Amino acid sequence: MSDFIWYELMTHDVEGAQKFYGDVIGYSIIPSVNPDFDYRMWALRDIVLGGLMKIPDTTAAAGMRPAWLGYIGVADADDAVDAVTAAGGTILMRPTTIPNIGRLALVTDPQGAPFYVMVPKHGGAFTSLGQKPGQCGWNELHTIDSAAALDFYVQHFGWVNSSNMDMGAMGTYHMFSTGQGDPVGGIMANPQVPRPGWLFYLNVEDINAAKARVEAAGGRTLFGPQQVPNGRWVITAIDPEGATFALVAPK
Repeated sequence: MSDFIWYELMTHDVEGAQKFYGDVIGYSIIPSVNPDFDYRMWALRDIVLGGLMKIPDTTAAAGMRPAWLGYIGVADADDAVDAVTAAGGTILMRPTTIPNIGRLALVTDPQGAPFYVMVPKHGGAFTSLGQKPGQCGWNELHTIDSAAALDFYVQHFGWVNSSNMDMGAMGTYHMFSTGQGDPVGGIMANPQVPRPGWLFYLNVEDINAAKARVEAAGGRTLFGPQQVPNGRWVITAIDPEGATFALVAPK
């Protein structure tokens, strides 16, 4: 079974992002251990949650914009890339081995949503996904054909369609789990997004206070606060560099 094991913000302004998410969520930063590559890690209450890096100049020149990306753990990165491309996906970064980190590749699904596949060098539990403050509490794919997207991830990553919700004119919201546990995300058709992509919901303790922090720090709220069917409250927002993210809280 393939889980989300890591989340990464790629942006133009690393220092600005570090301050923004520190102010909004309370993240601290673990500095890069590689003097030749500035890759920082988000942490909160001694839990490492993800990474932060500058968009490489060549990638920025090719049109990449600031974005949050998710890593899906796989048994073999090369096999995963072959399967994704055979299904109609594309390769954005070919499989690469990073010493002491693992082997990874950046791909898109057949409808164009980007994500990483990764075989981590070291085993053990990952702490990025969960319900503690700062962790990612929900993974939501906004795409063109939600049923086709669900089939793709079920077939290639072993996910389980745990339940569905009728959203009326917006179609069906497909919830999924990555094992035998509770759902960890949903897939929906959203014709309003400029291109298919994943939206990651980061846990906070109070949604109204978090919304105020987003706006005070220079971000912008796109949606919410809105209560969702499980009783939690959410907002969707954009950071000062243009990366879209969401926040979720129990109240």
